[in-house]
Amino acid sequence: MNPIRIVIVDDHTMVRQGLRLALELQGDFDIVGEAENGAAGVRLIQEVQPDVALLDLNMPELNGIEVTQQVRRLSPPTRILILSGVQADARVFATIEAGVDGYIVKDASTTELAAAIRHIAAGESYFHPHVTQALVRYNRNLLVSPALMQTALTARELAILQSMATSATNRAIAEQLHISEETVRTHVKNILRKLDQPNRTQAVLEGVRQGLIALE
Repeated sequence: MNPIRIVIVDDHTMVRQGLRLALELQGDFDIVGEAENGAAGVRLIQEVQPDVALLDLNMPELNGIEVTQQVRRLSPPTRILILSGVQADARVFATIEAGVDGYIVKDASTTELAAAIRHIAAGESYFHPHVTQALVRYNRNLLVSPALMQTALTARELAILQSMATSATNRAIAEQLHISEETVRTHVKNILRKLDQPNRTQAVLEGVRQGLIALE
């Protein structure tokens, strides 16, 4: 059988190196590239068309959700596995909507990660039990409160709301996401409207309260 060709996209050099070393010990894996941020990851995946893309969720330039959306268009055969420390907030649910094939947490063992990659490469889905439990709770809440669907933030709005929880200005957010400052302002207005909040600070507090973002 041909080895499973894997691309690793994570903004932490030590994480990428550790993953490469661990996965190269598996006889059926071939690490065909690494990228240090989301935008570079999209370019690399489009170039090498790997079987599996192993993505971090929180990355500069493009996050894992945005990378997934672009890879779905640019490299449809590539299967996508999120590897992240985030287990139960709205960003996890947004990855499902974006079309990821699996999600595993960073404290999982190498054995579990290898098994997840094999499941994903075989055309199956793989979600860590903690993530599955969170999804069940989330779906139950949606059934109880359908209004949540009406105010759901898009993946881009979630990314901007998370940046709003830091000291980043609109200009800094625009540079990070490679969009115009005016586009950021428009997204901020939409976030305030959807969360029914008068200002950025209150929107961030409401986002934390609802579990949409986490203060890091």
